[in-house]
Amino acid sequence: MTDRLTRRFAPFRPLALVLLGALVFSASACQGGSATGKTATGTWGDAQLVQPAALAAALADTTKPRPLLVHVGVRMLYRAGAIPGSVFAGPGSDRAGIDAMLAVLEKQPKDRDIVLYCGCCPAVNCPNMKPAWAAAKAAGYTNVHALWIEKNFDADWADHGYPVEKPGL
Repeated sequence: MTDRLTRRFAPFRPLALVLLGALVFSASACQGGSATGKTATGTWGDAQLVQPAALAAALADTTKPRPLLVHVGVRMLYRAGAIPGSVFAGPGSDRAGIDAMLAVLEKQPKDRDIVLYCGCCPAVNCPNMKPAWAAAKAAGYTNVHALWIEKNFDADWADHGYPVEKPGL
């Protein structure tokens, strides 16, 4: 009986392992609320994060160069409201979004100040931010930062009166 069940459910073993991994990741991500997280290319820590108030102040300062702002979330969220001047790349959680982001970045110097953002959920749990950040770092970009979103784009950016535009995508 056990052999028959093992053979019958063997094709589902990889799916079960992925789901178990996701469950463990979700449980650990919800504990503590730390901004630091492991990625494929190292640790994302405080030095790589930009607070919304600091980014808004930097964007308002016309005496300094603007960072390249790249939205790595879903199109619907970007269309609803984006940081003015930002470029839409698509979700960092899928290959097409990563490829689009890298296509935008390849036109930039490797030391350009780059800020990635999504805003779908808290950055610590965002499925788009860390893969996009890791891919940009792996491609050799040295000044890649992530906008720290504690709750979501509306609560942490728009509701504070920071600039928002509705792009025509």
